[in-house]
Amino acid sequence: MSAALQRAFFARDSVKVAPELLGCMVTANGVTVRLTEVEAYREDDPASHSFRGETARTAVMFGPPGFLYVYFTYGMHFCANLVCGPDGSGAAVLLRAGEVVAGVEAARERRGAKVPDRDLARGPARLAQAMGWDREDDGRDMVGAVMQGTGAAAVAAGPRTGITKAADTNWRFWIPGDRFVSPYKRHPKAPPASAD
Repeated sequence: MSAALQRAFFARDSVKVAPELLGCMVTANGVTVRLTEVEAYREDDPASHSFRGETARTAVMFGPPGFLYVYFTYGMHFCANLVCGPDGSGAAVLLRAGEVVAGVEAARERRGAKVPDRDLARGPARLAQAMGWDREDDGRDMVGAVMQGTGAAAVAAGPRTGITKAADTNWRFWIPGDRFVSPYKRHPKAPPASAD
């Protein structure tokens, strides 16, 4: 049986933790997902919610490692991160995609009866919805809920997706060739400011 990842695992640089999460199993609310894609964020990273310092919204990111940081985006979706680094560091790993390996029916109830298995948790909002996570889960202790998996035979790294700042930073990690990885979409750059 796989061992649960301990708090010390998360108490490291998020860029080191992120690729090691690939292949790990995360369980919550009757669903288990095998992680296939993640993104790292740090306080010194302009794309991170923690970049401008601690706020009420980002307080969990600055707290102890191993907790869940959940945020609401685009006025309709929740996304979930695992807090990393030492207490006060403002770092986390976004859970971008995975394969539902247990609790498929519970995930399908949340995602829709006709959603193919491949798409139940392929994308950060889909993953959070399949897991049943929302704002009330912000600050949930995940130590004991993340298990070592078989690991990834290979790990790919590339630019993060869906962001405009530091988009070319290669802190998105995924299992190459895995059909449960989300499609890469480069966020369009903002147009240059007018010279008028």
